[in-house]
Amino acid sequence: MDWRRELPREWAGQVVSPTLFSRFREYEMLAERVVGYEVDDEPCYCAHYFVLNTLRSDDDDEFYLVPGYWERLVAWRLIDGRWLIFRCLSSNEDCAQSRSFFSFADEMPR
Repeated sequence: MDWRRELPREWAGQVVSPTLFSRFREYEMLAERVVGYEVDDEPCYCAHYFVLNTLRSDDDDEFYLVPGYWERLVAWRLIDGRWLIFRCLSSNEDCAQSRSFFSFADEMPR
């Protein structure tokens, strides 16, 4: 697992490094969550993704599932206690285009 993949280089020295990871998978939909813990068992990294499908039809007779919305989030706890969050999401037709952004929070994203 490359927990630093989306981490901007200029913030690399400001994050708490995880030593242990827990992975949770959802079996009824395409979704997963990973939480990383530091030496003191405090969360210092989290990542999740999920895909919500929607029904689509070309002829109103046969229906099929296509992605209607997806989201990927990665967050790192900084040494000052804040969380740096990277979020990438898509909700347009066919989910082919996405938008991404960084933000800060005082608590780990849920």
